[in-house]
Amino acid sequence: MLGRKVPAVTFRTRVRDESVGGSNPFRWQDVTSDDYFAGKRVVLFSLPGAFTPTCSTYQLPDFEKLAPEFRTLGVDEIYCVSVNDAFVMNAWGKSQGLENVKLIPDGSGEFTRKMGMLVAKDNLGFGMRSWRYAAVVNNGIVEEWFEEEGYSDNCDGDPYGISSPQNILAALKSQKIAA
Repeated sequence: MLGRKVPAVTFRTRVRDESVGGSNPFRWQDVTSDDYFAGKRVVLFSLPGAFTPTCSTYQLPDFEKLAPEFRTLGVDEIYCVSVNDAFVMNAWGKSQGLENVKLIPDGSGEFTRKMGMLVAKDNLGFGMRSWRYAAVVNNGIVEEWFEEEGYSDNCDGDPYGISSPQNILAALKSQKIAA
């Protein structure tokens, strides 16, 4: 994964637009991989699903809380991608009160598949979802990779630790010290 360019994908997103009016003032907007990654250093993390226990209790809230520390280490944005549609991702972001982390809906799993991280989670009733991983991406190129152990379809557990924000921060801080 290191040194690899992130896949070129167009994400179908929903964005607030007051000109739409009504009780649901959102419109569709296509956002490309280049829109998200070109010219920026970002932390990207992926997880099995919005509203799931580990993702909602630890991973997403901890990235949200630690965002200022990431910024001091040269990170421009923090993105969370999940194989969920834009409606689910927007509702999850609202329920989490996000201000620092941006959610990327990968509804069809195209980005996740092209990253090599798509797994079956039929044993949980999820269908195809993302394996839990994170990356530091600089101008579209993966410079650091954090993948949970045990990558497999229908994994009995849900390993979490390697892709935690605390682990990524520690890695970035050690690089800064070494530099």
